[in-house]
Amino acid sequence: IHSDRGFQYTSHGFKRRIDEAKMTHSMSRVGKCIDNGPMESFWGTLKCEKYYLHRYETFEELKKAIDEYIYFYNNERYQERLNGLSPNEYRAKAA
Repeated sequence: IHSDRGFQYTSHGFKRRIDEAKMTHSMSRVGKCIDNGPMESFWGTLKCEKYYLHRYETFEELKKAIDEYIYFYNNERYQERLNGLSPNEYRAKAA
C-alpha cells in the first residue's frame, strides 16, 4: 500500500494494521508529493468513469466494480498518451 506521509499513515496503529494484513507499506519521499501523482490520477479517473456513474448497494458490489475497472483500465482502455495502446499492450511492446 502506498501513501503520503499524513499523520494517519505514519501512526503506530496504521503500521500495526498493515503488518496484520501482511502488506508492504511504502510512502512518498519527504517533500516529494509528486510521488503520489500517478496513483492520484488513476483513482480520479476510476471515480469519474466508474464510481460516480453508479450506485452500489453493497461493499461486494463496489469491490467487484473496482476489480473489473482495474482489469479494463490495464487491458482494454486505450490511451492517447500511450500511442493508442492499453497500459499492458504498451508495456509488452516496450519489452
